[in-house]
Parts: sequence; structure tokens; C-alpha cells
Amino acid sequence: MRKDIHPAYGPVVFRDRSTGTTFATRSTLGGRGGDVPVVDVEISAASHPFWTGGTRVVDTAGRVEKFRRRYGTR
Repeated sequence: MRKDIHPAYGPVVFRDRSTGTTFATRSTLGGRGGDVPVVDVEISAASHPFWTGGTRVVDTAGRVEKFRRRYGTR
């Protein structure tokens, strides 16, 4: 590999914002030196519905009512 053309690769901690789960790995986001940076992510395997087998509650009441007002029985 050529020197000084690749990004720094070092330890980093990813934290799932919805569950608080953390996992450590290496990434170019971390860089080298000092403290290990923490990167917040919205969704990880700890909270994704495909991996957890759960579903997310999505507020669809407003959308359903809007649809009924537009296309409901006249």
C-alpha cells in the first residue's frame, strides 16, 4: 500500500440511540490517537425489526384520517 493516502483506521464505539446498546469495532471514523470516539447510530442489529422480530409503532392515524376525508364515502 502507498503511504499517506489511506484514511486513519482505529478503534471506535458505536452506540444505538434507541436501545443504548454499544459495540466496539475498528473504523475509519475513529482515527488514531487519544480517547476512543463514540458514534451514535439510529438503528443497529439490536433495534432493527428484522433482527429483533418486533415491529415499530408508526403513527398512521393522521394519514388514515386524511385518506378517509379525501376518498371516503360521499
